[in-house]
Amino acid sequence: MAKKIASARITEESSKLLQELNNSLPFDNVLYKEDIEGSRAHAYMLKEQGIISEDDHAKIDAGLVEILGDIEAGILKLDGDDEDIHMAIEGELTRRIGDAGKRLHTARSRNDQVALDFRLYVQKNSRAIANLLLENIQTLVDVAQKHADTMLPGMTHLQHAQPINFGYHMMAYASMFKRDYERFMSSYERNNYSPIGCAALAGTPHPINRQTTSNKLGFNAPTLNCLDTVSDRDFALEILFNIATMMMHMSRLSEELILWSAAEFKWVTLSDRHATGSSIMPQKKNPDIPELLRGKTGRVNGNLVALLTVMKGLPLAYNKDMQEDKEGVFDSVKTALLSLQVLNEMIADMTVNKEAMEAACMVGHLTATDLADYLVKEAGIPFRDAYHITGNVVNLAEEKGKDISELTLEELQSIDARIGKDVVEMLDNRASMNARCSEGGTATERTLEQVAQMKAWISMQNNQK
Repeated sequence: MAKKIASARITEESSKLLQELNNSLPFDNVLYKEDIEGSRAHAYMLKEQGIISEDDHAKIDAGLVEILGDIEAGILKLDGDDEDIHMAIEGELTRRIGDAGKRLHTARSRNDQVALDFRLYVQKNSRAIANLLLENIQTLVDVAQKHADTMLPGMTHLQHAQPINFGYHMMAYASMFKRDYERFMSSYERNNYSPIGCAALAGTPHPINRQTTSNKLGFNAPTLNCLDTVSDRDFALEILFNIATMMMHMSRLSEELILWSAAEFKWVTLSDRHATGSSIMPQKKNPDIPELLRGKTGRVNGNLVALLTVMKGLPLAYNKDMQEDKEGVFDSVKTALLSLQVLNEMIADMTVNKEAMEAACMVGHLTATDLADYLVKEAGIPFRDAYHITGNVVNLAEEKGKDISELTLEELQSIDARIGKDVVEMLDNRASMNARCSEGGTATERTLEQVAQMKAWISMQNNQK
C-alpha cells in the first residue's frame, strides 16, 4: 500500500467512505494561492534560521512558484486523490523537486498551516468586501445629493408618518453600510496576526522565528498562544457575522425597492438590465435582483449559525469538526462580493420618480404632528390636549376628502379657535420637512450636510488604502 503523506501510523488502506467524508480538496482548493504564499514564507524562515539549506530553499521556492503558475494556467488540476489542498501542493512539490520538498513541512503542522491559509483568505476578502462597500456608499451618497429636495412619506409601521426627502432616506442606508465597512475593517485589524509556527498545538522545538514569517505575510505580529491559535475560528465567525449583518441591511433596502417598484407605489423604476420578465405574462417586469438579494440573506445567516454550532462544543485544540469551517465562509464571501456589485449597479441605474413620491405625500396627513407642536409652542396647550385637537382636525380632513395641509384657516379654526393663520403655511409638506433641521434631521440643508460629511469620510478611507 502506497503511504499517504500524513498517514505514518495507519497500516490499512482507508475506507472509500472515509476518503469521501474526509476529502476537502474539492472545496479547499480555492486556497491554493494562500497555501503557496504561506509555504514560501515558511521556507524562507527555515532558510534564514539555518534549519534548511540555501539550496533546498531555492528548490522549494522555485518549485512553489512553478506550481502556482501551472495552476493558474490550467496546466495543473487540483482534483486528485489528495485529501486537502495542503497535501496536494506538498505532494506535487516533492514529485517535482525530490527530497527538498519533504523538508518544507519542518516545524509546522497542518493545524497551523490551515489556520494560516484560511486566515489569509478571510483577511484578503474582508478588505475586498470593504472596498465594494465603499463603492456602494458612494453611489448612495450620489443619489442622496441629487434628491435632497425630493419629498416622500417617511413611514413607521409601513404607514405614512412625516415628510422626508429621498436623499435623507438613501443616507440612512449609506449610514448602515458605513457601519458594515467599519466592522470589516475592525475585524481585519483584530485578526491580523500570524498563526504559522504554532505547529500542532504547543509550538516546536526547532529554532524558528515567527516574526520573520509574520513580516513576510503582512501580519502585525505572531499570535500570542499556540493552543488558542490552532483551534481559533473567531476570524471566520466574524466575517460570517459581518456578511450576515451587511446582507440584512441589503435585504431591507431590497424590500423597499421591491415595494417602491410596484404599481401601488411607482416611486422607482429599475432598469431593464436589472429586471426580468415572466414566462407566461408578457407585461411583467419583475424585481428579481432585490428579491434574490433578500433571499440570499437567509443563506448567509445559515452559514453563520452552522459554524457557531460546529464550534460550540469543541475541546482544545484542533478537531476534525473544524473542516466544516470553510464551505460556509467560501459561499458567504462569494455571495457578498457578487451581491455588492449587482446592488451598486442597480442603484446607479434606477430611475427615481419624483412626481409619484411627492404625490404620495398628500396621503396620510403627514404634517399632523406639526399642528400638535404648534398648539404646544404657540398656544401653550398641553401636548396631550393638542394631540386630541389635532386628531379632530384629521377627522375633519377625512370627512372632506382632503389632506390636512389642504384645509383652509376657517376649517382649521372650526375645530379650535386658537389655531392661528400662520398654521396654514406651516402645514405645507415641504415646510414641514425643512422645519426638521436638528442635527441628523431630514431638512434639505441637513441632508446635504450629511452628504458632505459622508463624502469626506469616504475620501479619508480611500486615502488610507
